[in-house]
Amino acid sequence: MKKIALTSLLAVFAAAGAHAANAIDGNPLYMPRAGHFYSVTDLYSHSEKSENWTLGEEFGFGVSDFLAVDLRTSASELESFDGASWNDLSLGLTMRVFDRGAWKADVYGRYGVIPVWGDHEPFWDEDYSNYMWTMGLRAGYMTSGWTVAGHVDFNYGNTESFNWGDEYPLNHMWRAGVDAQLVLTNNWNLVAGVEYTGFADEEAKDDGSWTGTFGVNYNIDATKFVGLYINGAMHHATGDWELDDGVGYGVKFGIEF
Repeated sequence: MKKIALTSLLAVFAAAGAHAANAIDGNPLYMPRAGHFYSVTDLYSHSEKSENWTLGEEFGFGVSDFLAVDLRTSASELESFDGASWNDLSLGLTMRVFDRGAWKADVYGRYGVIPVWGDHEPFWDEDYSNYMWTMGLRAGYMTSGWTVAGHVDFNYGNTESFNWGDEYPLNHMWRAGVDAQLVLTNNWNLVAGVEYTGFADEEAKDDGSWTGTFGVNYNIDATKFVGLYINGAMHHATGDWELDDGVGYGVKFGIEF
């Protein structure tokens, strides 16, 4: 009886540890469970422009354990509510194409609209609103104690949804980065990441930027977390790398239901 009880207790702890790596807790390889919704809300500002805030929302649904859809949007208030803007609206699809033990790989696609609205601009103006198509891959190694994942994606922007011959000057953008998570306890984990953004267009082929992020997450329970994070950026546009003044900072709240 004691052996059975001990075996059962160890199984519970093992299951809890395995679930911790798959819970909605800031893990870069998170996928919602089949039939479950999730929401991640992000409130962001910057030390050099602390009077400006951006509120972002990602809302998704697990169609199956290997397929998820999501809707993302963000809006900003400017100069302590003297102005406001709606920044983007996009629909995405993520498919887990490889899942063998700790190794995971996903492909994802996204269609987004960058509307013109705010500071006396007309609502969703056809002459100025832009559109973005994205295709990408992320892959990594996930355990109950730590996760490392890399991603790369290509973004095509144009001034009409299907205007593939658009001469918009910055319409071929690519991003690549690495993200990691370290689980400290059942409640606390650390996350960090670095990403490079570049352009394939001739007019901006020398432009680029590095962004680094560090965060601390607290798991309220297996379906809710809150996190604090900071980030910094370095840009290359004139032949020299320049580090941005100040840092960005924000808070996230995630829930699966």
